[in-house]
Amino acid sequence: MSTIGVTQGVTVRPSMPGPDDIVRRELDNGIVVLIRENHASPAVLVAGYLPVGAIDVPAEQAGLAALTAAALMRGTTRRTFEQIYHEIESVGAAVNLSAGGHTTRFGAKSLAADLGLLLDVLADAICRPTFPEKEIARLQGQFLTFLQVRANDTASMASLAFQELAYPNGHPYGRSVRGYPETVCALSREDLARFYQQGYGARGMTLCIVGAVQADAALAQVEAAFADWQGHTFTREPLPDVSRPSGIIHQHVDMPDKHQTDVVMGAPGPARDAPDYVEAAVANAILGVFGMMGRLGQHLRDEQGLAYYVSSDLESGLGPGPWVVSAGVDPSNVEPIIQGVRAEIRRLRDVLVKAKELKDVQVYLVGSLPLSLETNEGVAGTILSMEQYQLGLDFLMRYPEIIQAVTVDRVHAAARHWLDPDCLAIGIAGPYVLGGFEWS
Repeated sequence: MSTIGVTQGVTVRPSMPGPDDIVRRELDNGIVVLIRENHASPAVLVAGYLPVGAIDVPAEQAGLAALTAAALMRGTTRRTFEQIYHEIESVGAAVNLSAGGHTTRFGAKSLAADLGLLLDVLADAICRPTFPEKEIARLQGQFLTFLQVRANDTASMASLAFQELAYPNGHPYGRSVRGYPETVCALSREDLARFYQQGYGARGMTLCIVGAVQADAALAQVEAAFADWQGHTFTREPLPDVSRPSGIIHQHVDMPDKHQTDVVMGAPGPARDAPDYVEAAVANAILGVFGMMGRLGQHLRDEQGLAYYVSSDLESGLGPGPWVVSAGVDPSNVEPIIQGVRAEIRRLRDVLVKAKELKDVQVYLVGSLPLSLETNEGVAGTILSMEQYQLGLDFLMRYPEIIQAVTVDRVHAAARHWLDPDCLAIGIAGPYVLGGFEWS
């Protein structure tokens, strides 16, 4: 059990955040505040999210959520763009906001003494943006430059091709959060202001503070900055249903001037609250994470030399995020790597994992957790995940038991449930000459 002690007058906090040292309060306007003191360094981190993101945007306005989030710091009713950054940089602080699929996230870091300024600037940007026309035009130019760079990146284009295949029929997960040149060009200042007015509000916002602060004093500063804000939030319909592909489907983005081809392949996976999520996460670690990228790295990269890199990722969240394998290969190895990945998926499904292999992965997952909590950023991110997915403030205390309770049979069942080597979406970007490959 974690305890709190005192050494030479300094409070020593338990290394594992939990209900005994995380303060949780809900303001009258619906904002949830989580605070964890850490006096080991003089810094403080503020992080959080609002329940507004790319899934709230129609297809023809793809990129609107991302552009709106980026524009929040470009001017407010109290500060110009230049004043915002002068105040931040004068104390060595950093503030950022960005949109994802379901949420718009924010983060800010400074010395603890400057927490009041940090919260005031964040509240100004979130609650009182003005979306200056000149700044919106500049941002659009930056977004279009990013999209041009993306169009020349094989990994990004393979990922986009995979998204479109795995989430068809207008599913919001099939669209780019940052949009496309034609959709970003069409956005106006009025579009951003309207999206903000309709979707930005206190209800559902979560804010976490970690650092060298007193919890009561930090909470009072949050209330001073945000307690009067109301705003509005979107009413969301349930996400459309999505199922794995009915066979092997693929899309190739031809980029003949490149020397590497990237392949992204997989299918929709479990949401974070799925009953077998933990088992799927353990299976994913076995497949393409543990020990220099798991079985994929060992067999396909090291032994067979088919890939420059290869790994798997389970992108679970509020919805059915993808379970994907990503690889960078010589163009001549596109077909062999696809066949090799399918073979490894088939083996994970059809052959029980050895008890020792499972044990090694469990030790890795439990042992790596404290390393992710070495920084204020890591602690804040973990606390926010515990809140967002309703895991409970004692989740980290229970985590070792949760992982160690996973059995060989349960890993096998999760792999069979979510992975099928004969039903995959495959995005390919780069040089590729079709050989005698059987797409079935």
